[in-house]
Amino acid sequence: MPGTFIDIVIDSTAGADPELARKLTEVCPVDIFRAGEHGLELVAEHLDECVLCQLCINAAPAGAVRIVKLYSGETLPA
Repeated sequence: MPGTFIDIVIDSTAGADPELARKLTEVCPVDIFRAGEHGLELVAEHLDECVLCQLCINAAPAGAVRIVKLYSGETLPA
């Protein structure tokens, strides 16, 4: 379920990678990601805390993480 202002879309293959899950958990300044039992999990209540820093996008393989601004329809990376 997306937040009110932000949604984060994770490629299913990348989401299952435990190493990527740990990396994204470490880089996110607002704790949107959690390394779960089955890979990457999103912490839904933190989605709207996203500061659009793109650290998660830069830490992941190209296309693995997309940030969607629900208020404008823009997707990062643009």
